Amino acid sequence: MEKNTLFYVIILILVVQFIIQQLLEYLNAKRFNSKVPHELEDVFDQEEYRKSQLYKKTNYRFGSFSDGFSLLVTLAFLFLGGFEWVDQLTRSLTDDPILMALVFFGLIVLGSSLLSLPFSYYNTFVIEEQYGFNKTTKGLFFLDKIKGVILGGIFGGGILSLFILFYQWTGPNFWIYTWILSAAVVLFMNLFYSRLIVPLFNKQTPLKDGSLKDSIESYAKGVGFELQNIFVIDGSKRSTKANAYFSGFGKEKRITLFDTLIHDLEEEEIVAVLAHEVGHYKRKHIIFNLLVSVALTGLTLFVLSLFINNPNISLAIGVSTPSFHAGLIGFVLLYSPISEITGLAMNYLSRKFEFQADDYAKKTFAATPLITSLKKLSKNNLSNLTPHPAYVFVHYSHPPLIERIRNLKA
Repeated sequence: MEKNTLFYVIILILVVQFIIQQLLEYLNAKRFNSKVPHELEDVFDQEEYRKSQLYKKTNYRFGSFSDGFSLLVTLAFLFLGGFEWVDQLTRSLTDDPILMALVFFGLIVLGSSLLSLPFSYYNTFVIEEQYGFNKTTKGLFFLDKIKGVILGGIFGGGILSLFILFYQWTGPNFWIYTWILSAAVVLFMNLFYSRLIVPLFNKQTPLKDGSLKDSIESYAKGVGFELQNIFVIDGSKRSTKANAYFSGFGKEKRITLFDTLIHDLEEEEIVAVLAHEVGHYKRKHIIFNLLVSVALTGLTLFVLSLFINNPNISLAIGVSTPSFHAGLIGFVLLYSPISEITGLAMNYLSRKFEFQADDYAKKTFAATPLITSLKKLSKNNLSNLTPHPAYVFVHYSHPPLIERIRNLKA
């Protein structure tokens, strides 16, 4: 089948994005051996710093290989008519537009998942195992994958089906109804993700009565933060890496602590970390991110509505018979540069919000325990202490450790 101009535009987009990504990775890797700022000299001793450098270099090499493999497979799929083959196979099974879309995307997702599985397995059981992070078993690893596929099929398939129904019922106005649906899903996930989805993968238990709980509740009361839900999640069954996060709002808001966080940090440091999370809530960051996410989704759907009926969008991925499902994939590939730009803006805002949350924790609790907690978490995660500024600008949703510490000490 003859390739149209948009086909080569997609190829160009994929190649340019790969080159830019590899250039950023290379610049970042060049700084792995940089001298550590004096404020961070107490994070690692010499042996630990050597280990962190090896960990970063190992991930750099593995990431370059897996990204290169992914690009080659995608290019081969496009040039050899892979999407056309999947589309023809789908049409041999059904002629219902919704079922065609579900089968088409199901086959592509299944193939992608199978190809990425060895890389995920290697990363978990070789790299993470080698550096002492992995705690998951092979049975749990595959069970997580199966659960992810099932959940993706249920939620993704359901949303896609409604998406196409709106298109059939309302024509060019489908984007409005899909936008409303997307906003409802985002709101639902923000409210109930921790209550309904997380328990499918992890056990959550209320924080036990004791000194830590008393300290957290005392702080929350002091800053006028109504807090009834403090949970501990068994993150240690998969990894030694620690985390804490805030989810929901209103009566559904809750703070979740990884059991590894409680193990790694002192009580005062844990409260400081939670003060940072409360800062996000008090500064309305969660609501802002929710609204921006919904707005960007609406913009994307509106642009999609302008092009989805153009047969050249389907032809751009090599599918000879134009369809909604083929046009959707073509659009996603062509729209990806705009998605990258909005991602840069969101990361920039996220880094600003992290500074604001740090400032809130400093003013309402203390800077020193937050600094020591950040250092401990960076040490335990073998984090990069000297990332390249360009890499930070593109990829980091949080400021580098040194910037956060200097802000806290200001």
